[in-house]
Amino acid sequence: MSNLETPRENLAKAAYQGLKQDIIRSHFEPGEKLLMSTLKTRYGLGVSPLREALSQLVVERLVTAESQRGFRVSPMSLAELQDIYDARAQLEGLVVELALARGDDMWEAGVVAAHHALAKVTQLDSVEDQLSHWDVRHQAFHQAVAAGCCSPQLLVVRQTLMDQAARYRYLWLRQTVFSEQALAIKQQEHQALFDAILARNPQAGTMMRDHLLSPVALITRILTEKGVR
Repeated sequence: MSNLETPRENLAKAAYQGLKQDIIRSHFEPGEKLLMSTLKTRYGLGVSPLREALSQLVVERLVTAESQRGFRVSPMSLAELQDIYDARAQLEGLVVELALARGDDMWEAGVVAAHHALAKVTQLDSVEDQLSHWDVRHQAFHQAVAAGCCSPQLLVVRQTLMDQAARYRYLWLRQTVFSEQALAIKQQEHQALFDAILARNPQAGTMMRDHLLSPVALITRILTEKGVR
């Protein structure tokens, strides 16, 4: 049986990826109604793949479905921010502790490679390059660390929380990557984490929790300035 995707599946995936990125990057604001006519024009796609994409984003809680009234971008709130980030930090700390206990030499090699790539981002030419490349490599580093837990189920839950945090993360990401000082601080945090993980330091789990909670204060300020409560 072929693993190739059908044209319909390709269209649905394109709709999902485009719409999700636009919601994360605030092209569509929290609470905004997602008109099918607007979506068809923006993405050049028909109703069927767009509805499939919207249904998937409802599952990920980025979109809410209104009975007989279509779809809206899910609201953002300070309470949700705190809850998602606390859940992410607690889970990631556990994942790191398991990785220290279970990770082998190949896992360590993956962490080393991912950290090296992340550390090189400051050598890119433009801030736009930094925004896209730093986030990809940042996530790749954390994924490489998490892989050592050797638990597919925990990694699925981890990805779900990351998807729910994506809009909040993007607010922090723009502030961090476009600030040399903030980026330098994050690079120092990653170096300290990297050193602790390779040394199998039992404090690495606590360090990871603190690392993941550190953006909350900045995101809270940004949301408050936008009138989010």
